[in-house]
Order: sequence, then C-alpha cells, then structure tokens
Amino acid sequence: MSLFKSASIVSVMTLASRVLGLVRELLVAALFGASAVTDAFNVAFRIPNLLRRLFAEGAFSQAFVPVLAASRAREGDAVTQDLIDKVATALFAVLLLTAAIGVIAAPVLVWALASGLQQTAQSYEHAVVLTRIMFPYIAFMSLVALASGVLNTWKRFAVPAGTPVLLNVAMIAAAWWGAPWLQTRGIEPIYALAFGVMLGGVLQLAVQWWALARLGLWPRLRLSPSGLRLAWSAPGVRKVLGLMAPALLGVGVAQLSLLINTQIASHLTPGSVSWLSYADRLMEFPTAMLGVALGVVLTPALSAARAQDNGDRYSQLLDWGLRLVVVLALPAAVALITFTEPLVAVLYHYGRFTDADVGQTAWALRGYGVGLVGLVAIKVLAPGYFAQHDMRTPVKIAVVVLVLTQCMNLLFVPWLAHAGLALSIGVGALINATWLAVGLRRSGAYRAQAGWWSLALKVALALAVMGTALWWAAGHWDWLHMARGVRVGLLAATVVAAAALYLGGLALLGVPLRQFARRAG
Repeated sequence: MSLFKSASIVSVMTLASRVLGLVRELLVAALFGASAVTDAFNVAFRIPNLLRRLFAEGAFSQAFVPVLAASRAREGDAVTQDLIDKVATALFAVLLLTAAIGVIAAPVLVWALASGLQQTAQSYEHAVVLTRIMFPYIAFMSLVALASGVLNTWKRFAVPAGTPVLLNVAMIAAAWWGAPWLQTRGIEPIYALAFGVMLGGVLQLAVQWWALARLGLWPRLRLSPSGLRLAWSAPGVRKVLGLMAPALLGVGVAQLSLLINTQIASHLTPGSVSWLSYADRLMEFPTAMLGVALGVVLTPALSAARAQDNGDRYSQLLDWGLRLVVVLALPAAVALITFTEPLVAVLYHYGRFTDADVGQTAWALRGYGVGLVGLVAIKVLAPGYFAQHDMRTPVKIAVVVLVLTQCMNLLFVPWLAHAGLALSIGVGALINATWLAVGLRRSGAYRAQAGWWSLALKVALALAVMGTALWWAAGHWDWLHMARGVRVGLLAATVVAAAALYLGGLALLGVPLRQFARRAG
C-alpha cells in the first residue's frame, strides 16, 4: 500500500471524526454558549487532554513507535510481541497510579491551569468536579496510544484513525439526551459532557484492543511483582523510557505554552477561554487531517528506513511529506485567514452563541491560521528526528520557541487580547518548523529533491486566485443574519468553488498531483 493511500485512509477517518467533532461543538455552543460554566468545562477537559498529548500521543508514542518499528524490522514479530507485552505491563501500572493522583489533586491542577476561574467561585468548583470525573480518561487514552502504535506499525491505519469518532458520538449523545435529563433533576447539565468523555474513552479502548486481538497482538499483562520487575528491567522498555525522557520534555514545553495561554486567557474577559477553544477546534480540523495523517504513516516508515540504514529512502519520505504540506496545508491556512467569519458563523452561530462570540472566535482563528503550515510541517519534520532516536534536538528548539512565544504574548495580548495568544502560537509554530527543517538539511539527513522553486511559484499563483475569491465571498454576503439553510448551502458551494479554483489552477500550471500518490509504502 502506498503512503499516499495510507495517509488518505487516515485523513478520511479523521475527516469523519472532525465532522462529528464540529457537530459536537455546534451542539455545545448552541446549548451552553460561551460563559463561565463552559470555561469551567473547557479547563477541566483540557487537563486530561493536556496529559494525553503529553504522555499518550506525545512522549510515549514518539518513543514507542520508533523502537517498535526498529524491533520488527531487525528482530521479527516474535521478539516484538514480547516488547509489546512488557511495555503494556509497565504502562498499565503507571496509569493506575497516575489516575488516582489526578483525582485527588484536581483542585491543584485546576488552579495551576486557570486560577482566574476563582473570580467566580461556582465556576472554579465546577471545574474541580469535572476534572475528577474526566481525569481517568488519560488512562484509557494512553492504552489507546499503545494499541494505535502497534496497529500503525503493522500498517493497520483505519481502526486507530477511526476510533476518535466514538468520543464525539458519546459526547453528542451526552449533550443531546444527558444534559436535559440532568437539568430536570436540578444538576448542572454540562456535567453530562464529562460522562460522555469517559464513555468515549472506554469505547475507543475496547475497539482498538479488539483489533489487536484479531491480529494476535493482544498485550499480555503480567501484573504480579515478578512480572512487573521483569517488565521494568527489559532492554526494550528501558530503551522506550530513555527516549521518553527528552521527548517528555519536548512535548511538555509545547503543553506548557498552552497551559500559560489558558492561564492568561482565564484572566481576560469571561468567555476568552471558550473563544480560544472553539477556534482551536476549527484549527485542529486541517491539522489533524493533514499533519496527524502524515505523521502517523511517516513515523514507522522513517524508523524502518533508518533501521535498515537506507538514507536515500529516508530523505525521499521527508521530501514527499513536505511537498504535501505545501500543496495541501497552505490553501487551508489561506482559507482560515480570508474566510474566517463565514466558517465560524455557519458552524457556531446558533442558540446562545452570539454575534459577538462569532467575532471574537474569528479573531482567534485568524491567529491560529497564521501558523497552520508550521503546525502541520512539525508533524512531518519531528518524526525525522525521532526515527534517528534524536529526541534532544526537537526539545532544544521547543524550549527556545516557548520563550519566544511568551515574549510575543507580551507584545500581542495587550493589543489583540485572546487573539494575541493564538497569534503567538501560530508564529511560534512557523519558527519551530523552519528550525527543524534547517537542522535536517544541515545534518545531511534530508536532501531536497529537484523542482521545489517551481512548485512553490505555481502554488503561490493558485493560492492568489483562491484567496481573492474567498476574501470576496466573505465580504459580499451577510453571513451572520442570513437564513440557516441558505448559509450552510452557500458555505458548501463556496468551499467547493474555492477548491476547484485552486486544484484547477495547479493543473493548468502543470503541477503533477498524481506523483504524490505514487510514493511506495
């Protein structure tokens, strides 16, 4: 199977998940709006999500997948199964302890992430209770990350990419049926969302572990004292732990930036945390479809190429990924910047989500849009380092970018309020991606293939046509006040027309789009 086909499978599954995610956000926005209560939920949900990105999808995946792929390439499936068993055993023990500590320490965690919620005592109390309900979600998602790493290494991309749909289905059901049910009993209805999150975690783990069982890769946990000692002393587990240490610092730096931004936003106008969260959901749509999909398929492929000492293939894989970033992420960034208000209005402007909420969310989305290409490119470039078991270089870059991001906050926030926080993250992502690319070039690990300047010029010309059309459409119609069905249909038609202009322009300029589908897996 070609890498393009694999990435397409991940993208299609991710698209389904993100569409349902948008339905979920639309429903939450309509039912709850942007208020102190939604700020409390968003803070509480961000805590397990932050740890999920830090440990599960972050440091653990970055360390585990390269070791797993190298073990399979060099030593075969039997030795790799033993590695899976021992890593799963060690991980499960850590997760039990982490979940217990998180539930107990919820007040401290909420204060550390958003002490500004204490401006409204009820909001702070809601955030603490919601955190206690949702914190065990990190345990489910860490085990899901292990299962996903195994399935992706065996090139079974569909199940890991599709299971996030289950979280959105569970949360939609909780908002639609659970919230009214709680309200009739005098309980704050937003608590239903927290129970939906936990149900989503259980469902995702059940489906992925079923997929492992079908492949005969079900991890065998050995939780006796002797089994735990054997797991912790295994060379493969120690290798993963050794790589996790710098990876944890690197991912932690990125999450620390988000934590600081949430802390700052909690001290701004009430609703600021929610405006950023709604914008972040939209920004993550192209980031996940492009960046996550490319990272998922490239990480095991790059690791296998390095394990086999195939430097040419390694460089070609990176080049292929970066060209896709240019061709696909750039138009998405232009759309987020030029067509912002229509996107937010069509997706969120219902119920208690006001005209002012649309405007404030749109400004945050523009800030994120500036750095979209950087955010996607990092997902391609960072695995280039992880495949070489080099976790330190991305960490050093991330630390410097964190400092620069906070310096930009000092400049942007007094001027742009919450949107300044998004802009700082966007610019920081561009700096991070550029630095990673330069490092790979200078080390000789990545050698750009011919045709880059020609591709960049042709993409720029096609983007100019598409961007002008979107800018005209955004200002020509009153997106806030037209009938709901009309604006949904008009948005769909505009997006299709813009895509046709862009892709048609590339075709007329002679960009061979089919070449991206020919990259062997």
